[in-house]
Amino acid sequence: MFIIGIGTANPPQRYTQADCWRVVQDCPAFQKLNSRSKAILKKVLNGENGISTRHFALDNLKEAFAINPDILHERFIKHAPALAVAAAERALAQSKIHPREIDAVLISTCTGYLCPGLTSYAIERLGLRPDVLALDLVGQGCGAAIPNLEAARNVLASGRCKHALSVCVEVCSAAFYLDDDAGVLISACLFGDGAAAAVVSPEASSGRRVKWTGSSTMMKPEDREALRFEQKNGMLRNILTPQVPSIAAQHVGTLFDDTLARAGVARDQIKGWILHPGGRDVLLALRERFQLSGDDVRWSQAVLRDYGNMSSPCVLFALQAALSDGAAGGIWWMSSFGAGFSCHGALLEVE
Repeated sequence: MFIIGIGTANPPQRYTQADCWRVVQDCPAFQKLNSRSKAILKKVLNGENGISTRHFALDNLKEAFAINPDILHERFIKHAPALAVAAAERALAQSKIHPREIDAVLISTCTGYLCPGLTSYAIERLGLRPDVLALDLVGQGCGAAIPNLEAARNVLASGRCKHALSVCVEVCSAAFYLDDDAGVLISACLFGDGAAAAVVSPEASSGRRVKWTGSSTMMKPEDREALRFEQKNGMLRNILTPQVPSIAAQHVGTLFDDTLARAGVARDQIKGWILHPGGRDVLLALRERFQLSGDDVRWSQAVLRDYGNMSSPCVLFALQAALSDGAAGGIWWMSSFGAGFSCHGALLEVE
């Protein structure tokens, strides 16, 4: 399978961390927090956490903490289809594939629920054929991009489809929450909104050649409570614990070693590192585990800096950045991870 087009999209509204700190202090929910919680928000939003700006699907930043189930659901239903379609249109344009040539569309999200799912909206707005294979994938959190692409690969391998459209979209601002839980507060300081899409095909196209040679997955349910969503008062609420960076480094490292051993690839053959930028401490833990330099993770760091953690689209943003930057070809390792605790990896051959 070849990735023949990548597109990304964000809401036009972009805010600095300082903007967020200024506005959050005037929110009613902020006034109800204890002094420790207020200090956490102040420290994270004003400190060096690797994030400069984030995009939110908000007309006004003051809407960010309007904590009401109906408001949050309306935010998701308004913006998730629009972001998914915008990213898909850009991926299709790069691939030079007409929408009517798409045989399958797979969309991953975890920040909202629609029935019919987001594929219904994408089929309508992109003008896909009515007989397209449509798969809505939910509940995989930040790690969803790689299993989504692996599912697309299997659809292509079945012989039924020639071109598939893989999309990840998250409206994280539809799951913002403020209370005295430190993980909830830090989540509100890290996450942003965005979407990414890839067009895949059994055949390469012009431009850079990106071959998907295989992927692998590791699930660790015993670490489920370290990172997950829960429902509270009708709203999604993120659980984020301090152990996440070390858990990510441990499990992604094990997956990496196992994948390379099965593929017969040596560590020094990896020429590119495309890592989900889950946060500053996550990237630092991964750098230590893999003994990487700042240059090795510069694309992930740039995505985190400019967009924050957008959950599932993030790793495709990093891949797009590396390709656009003219990164040296060879074998690349791409890894996404998140709720569950789940981690996923793929080997790419890039020319």
